[in-house]
Amino acid sequence: MRHYTLFATAFATLVSTSVFAADLPGKGITVQPVQSTISEETFQTLLVSRALEKLGYTVSKPSEVDYNVGYTSIASGDATFTAVNWQPLHNDMYDAAGGDKKFYREGTFVSGAAQGYLIDKKTAEQYHITNIEQLKDPKIAKLFDTNGDGKADLTGCTPGWGCEAVINHQIDAYGLGKTVEHNQGNYAAMMADTITRFKEGKPVLYFTWTPYWVSDVLKPGKDVVWMQVPFSSMPGKQKDIDTKLPNGMNYGFPVNTMHIVANKAWAEKNPAAAKLFSLMKLPLADINAQNAMMHDGKASEADIQGHVDGWIKAHQQQFDGWVNEALKAQK
Repeated sequence: MRHYTLFATAFATLVSTSVFAADLPGKGITVQPVQSTISEETFQTLLVSRALEKLGYTVSKPSEVDYNVGYTSIASGDATFTAVNWQPLHNDMYDAAGGDKKFYREGTFVSGAAQGYLIDKKTAEQYHITNIEQLKDPKIAKLFDTNGDGKADLTGCTPGWGCEAVINHQIDAYGLGKTVEHNQGNYAAMMADTITRFKEGKPVLYFTWTPYWVSDVLKPGKDVVWMQVPFSSMPGKQKDIDTKLPNGMNYGFPVNTMHIVANKAWAEKNPAAAKLFSLMKLPLADINAQNAMMHDGKASEADIQGHVDGWIKAHQQQFDGWVNEALKAQK
């Protein structure tokens, strides 16, 4: 009799789990995430992938493409979602690929993403530099000259990221064309040189954003300072944005939010996933901390998967809550 009971229990368990698996909304559906080639974006992308897996979806490894390619791929249905839509920085790319007609974007994944121009604190204090406009003065610009051409060398933004268009626009708007060189290329490599210069005690001038590891190495307020701009000036779709903060400071860029953007037709067919995308939230500080771990050498695929595991474990109740809310949307 006992054997029969054991068998019956095992069988019942088997049936209930398979029924549950069959009930999961994502069963048999493969999802393709996209992100840029910035490997620090993997953490937030995989966090969304993990939650989708809990809904039964099969999630492929994120494809790394330029942002504009990412948006066109999602719009055409070749990719499913991105977890790194910056608003308003990516507005032109988002609209060019079809905007709200093609994309599903509900909820805010990350808030408080800042960006702008920084210089080392030592030079800022010695020469009383607070505003990028001061680089119009050839004597001030020359302090940041790294190649001997007399112009300030600004460690800038990789083409295709969106920030390069703003920087180029502002160099013109603030009359810095004759005195400032916007260096564009491999950002991580350029930034490594900038940090080396800083450690040698030389003046540095660079663009960066948060969340990213740079501000963990060159700490604003302690090692470096954010520079203000003379007035708000943004290109394209962002042209009417006032970048002045409530405290009167103006760092030239609006504070951005990050969103999960999915193919609209797909989201309409997958209400559980759509609900999940609208619910998920990730604190900026958590991304900064994870990016800093990557910069300290823990940047392998296994390391990043471990960081995702750790985050979920530390926020299990919240994570499970998102999944359960999403499951309700399917019914």
